[in-house]
Amino acid sequence: MSATATPSHNVSISDIGPSRKKLSFTIPADVVTGKLKDSLDTLALEAQLPGFRKGKAPRQLIEKRFGGMLKTEARSALVTTAYQAAVEEHKLKVVGEPVAPDLEGKELTDGKSFAFDLEVEVVPEFELPSLEGIEVRKPLLDVPETAVDDEVNKVRVNEGSLESRDSASPGDYLTGHGIMKGADGTEHYNIKGCVVQKPAADKAGKGMILGVLVEDFEKQLGAPKAGDTVTVQTKGPDNHEVEAIRGAALTITFTVERIDSIIPAPINDIVKMFGMESEEQLKNAIRQRLQQRIAVQQQVAMRQQAAKHLIDHTKFELPQRLTATQAGRTLENRRMELMYRGVDPQQIEEHMAELRQASSAVAVRDLKLFFILTKASEKLAISVDENEINNRIAQMAFERNLRPEKLRNEIIQRNQVGTVYNQIREHKTMDAILAKAKVTELPVDEYNKAMKAQNEATV
Repeated sequence: MSATATPSHNVSISDIGPSRKKLSFTIPADVVTGKLKDSLDTLALEAQLPGFRKGKAPRQLIEKRFGGMLKTEARSALVTTAYQAAVEEHKLKVVGEPVAPDLEGKELTDGKSFAFDLEVEVVPEFELPSLEGIEVRKPLLDVPETAVDDEVNKVRVNEGSLESRDSASPGDYLTGHGIMKGADGTEHYNIKGCVVQKPAADKAGKGMILGVLVEDFEKQLGAPKAGDTVTVQTKGPDNHEVEAIRGAALTITFTVERIDSIIPAPINDIVKMFGMESEEQLKNAIRQRLQQRIAVQQQVAMRQQAAKHLIDHTKFELPQRLTATQAGRTLENRRMELMYRGVDPQQIEEHMAELRQASSAVAVRDLKLFFILTKASEKLAISVDENEINNRIAQMAFERNLRPEKLRNEIIQRNQVGTVYNQIREHKTMDAILAKAKVTELPVDEYNKAMKAQNEATV
């Protein structure tokens, strides 16, 4: 237990758990009296009561009418000022919002001091391991012709046309009205025009509806026709962004409005759309894009190894409340990472649904890595400028065949610019660490065997 006190702000600080501190304040009586008087003076100038001109109502009447509100607002102002001063003076690296266990039950009293406690979570204190000489393996990847053909087929599907169906076959899309409710009838989602896909043959019956992965989705979905309503029962994923959904029994009703099959666009139409002269020229352009994607995948593979090393060799306990709210941040980071790696949008949504099903250990790992890389970026003097953010957005837009300004507007509207910033900073930090690493290049088969053996050894 550690404690400090500063007469200037009358606050003592003590450790109450992993990365948690208790701030105990005492605001002197004269400060309380002065704040209440200032608040009353301000209101007296602005108040307009029946029978009195503005600013002319008796102070006793104003105090009687608005006394409770005045004391609440004055208390809030005093608490905020004292808290901000303590954070600044003691250089507290606070994460999340402060918690006031008993503040609501306390009132200011003219002529008396005011004591209260706040609890905060702070950035963990820890020592970084050495950032030099980390051993990593680099997979030597190539672009097989089958990958080029698969990518061409994806483009044909993405640019294909919809053909209405009476009933759904594997891989077909159903558009309709989806409603998700909890066991007590609480409505979590009510979305018109939502789309679900009847699981394709390679999905083993798994499917996604309203962002939730359902193991036996094909069985529960059945073979509905337009106008039919399907009921799906499932359990909320442990790491869902909406806390009320986590681990809850869910009932999802889906009313089918239409069923469509995607007819891939003719290859000649795709060639013309991209301004190419031949199918071979189109394939060469796609091959170049896949080679760029492979370079990203190689870097991602090495970053993941470096991240595991840093996590395994850094010891500290995480703030508990912040860990509990990490799920949403983890999901947004993963979404942005998959966009950067050029993953197909539909596959991204499937991955997000799977990630919501993952154990809380994923959120804990990501939060720990966030603190480690934040400290490492400070040590390595890593910075990110606006031009780098624009370039990253342009790169993700290129992978999704979008105009950069369109994706940028979407990111701004979703308040995700900070996520892009953190992604770039973390990547630059990792790349600076990898520049000092011991890198061993391996053919992909040997790489997979080595990583499998390593993972089995750590289980």
